[in-house]
Amino acid sequence: MEMAQELHVLAVDDSHVDRKVIERLLKISCCKVTAVESGTRALQYLGLDGEKSSMGIDGLKVNLILTDYSMPGMTGYELLKKIKESSVLSKIPVVIMSSEKILPRIDRCLEEGAEEFLLKPVKLSDVKRLRDFILRGEGDDKKETEKNIKQVCSRKRKFQDDSTTQSMLSAVVTVHDIESSSPESSASSESQQPLSKQSKIG
Repeated sequence: MEMAQELHVLAVDDSHVDRKVIERLLKISCCKVTAVESGTRALQYLGLDGEKSSMGIDGLKVNLILTDYSMPGMTGYELLKKIKESSVLSKIPVVIMSSEKILPRIDRCLEEGAEEFLLKPVKLSDVKRLRDFILRGEGDDKKETEKNIKQVCSRKRKFQDDSTTQSMLSAVVTVHDIESSSPESSASSESQQPLSKQSKIG
């Protein structure tokens, strides 16, 4: 019964250390892991050129692809696009990992079809959540797809809210600095404002 619940994850990362960490976390979560060091090797393993099936070269079905974003040769985003463009592989869930929280990058990956965007270091709780998500999806694809779309939107809003909060905090600090300045400097600042606007117009 346990074997029936075992998922096969294809982990892609050019960092040997990160591959070993991900591999360990996945194995702790009762997943079978195939780890490769590049997007090109991942496509070779999946047999993308042959367009035959979502089986790996060893005949095991791939349930999830977990790939780093920043890799030489082929980025995780480019690998994601190749998979989603394939008529055979497009239904395999792809999760992108990155140590950088860059909003345009996150949005682009989610819009291209990534199931999730994880920030490194990846935690055991992240891996277990992904495993549970895939297992639920095996039973009811339509409902889980709808739920996943809502989750993606929610994640995007969260990242945007975080960014907005930082902008608001910066604005508060700026206002505080202005209010705490002397009356003379405030007057000087006010007299300079029209000049600043005129210079922008010109």
